[in-house]
Amino acid sequence: MAINLEKGQREKISLPSFKVGLGWDSNQNATGEAYDIDASVFLLGNDGKLISDNHFVFFNNLNSPDGAVVHSGDNLTGAGDGDDEIINVDLSKISADVNEINFVVTIHKAADRRQNFGQIRNSYIRIMNQQTNEVQVKYELDEDFSIETAVEFGRIYKRNDEWRFEAVGNGLKGGLQDFLTKYQK
Repeated sequence: MAINLEKGQREKISLPSFKVGLGWDSNQNATGEAYDIDASVFLLGNDGKLISDNHFVFFNNLNSPDGAVVHSGDNLTGAGDGDDEIINVDLSKISADVNEINFVVTIHKAADRRQNFGQIRNSYIRIMNQQTNEVQVKYELDEDFSIETAVEFGRIYKRNDEWRFEAVGNGLKGGLQDFLTKYQK
């Protein structure tokens, strides 16, 4: 049975490997431009910063150096029901220097297209069993991010040798660059 989280809630991750599904829908005719929404993953060390540039997983770098995080690739349209992008995570392969895995979703060319997350609905992040697709935890973002063009949906972090998921739901208005600035050394 899935546990539905609210912003700020945390839940222990008991699966050693799992799928992280991210989904969203765009409002119809919001700007006249197509939406290209992208999921990115930041693998952070004890200092809260990217361990290296290769620990930034996105559509142009689909695998973390240790092979523990694998991005399924860029979904350019987001059309259809279900997960728009999937990240596979295997905590048994994760490097010892990784203490946090952050899942960020951004709108490509948001400023040029006058788009923001206020025009996006039904956004969620969920963790699923890889074999059965059973949802373990899910967080549905219900806020109106009317000026934000990038949102951290959730994070997985290690405390006392235990992995936990936190429903984050924090947005930034400077797009992906704001998160790169936040997490790069």
